[in-house]
Amino acid sequence: MNTYSSKVVENCISNDIIKCAIEIHKNLGPGLLESVYETVLAVQLREIGYNVESQVPLPLVYKETKYNVGFRIDLFVEGKVIVEVKSVDQLAPVHFAQLLTYLRLSGKKLGLLINFNTVMLKDGIKRVANQL
Repeated sequence: MNTYSSKVVENCISNDIIKCAIEIHKNLGPGLLESVYETVLAVQLREIGYNVESQVPLPLVYKETKYNVGFRIDLFVEGKVIVEVKSVDQLAPVHFAQLLTYLRLSGKKLGLLINFNTVMLKDGIKRVANQL
């Protein structure tokens, strides 16, 4: 798969993730635990045909040694898009750094940071790209 078609696939996946997240937010609203949004989002994505892994361990490889240091990807969709689910007053730089670190460690290009604790969910959705 060339870079262009890979980017198109990732964008299609991310668009579907965002659509599902908006639907969930419209029905449940803000203020619930991250685990609730993560679980419901995973189920919704599976229902429309996506392969979704939850709480995926992500090891750190440093100087050819693998370390299992507790990193966990909230949702990993189709082995291509990382989703980090938050339910916080506002996204902080550390949240972006966390997602970018996960993208780098996994060698993936695209991630979504979704904060469900907003009045309008579109204000809580951020795309993060790893410049490989």
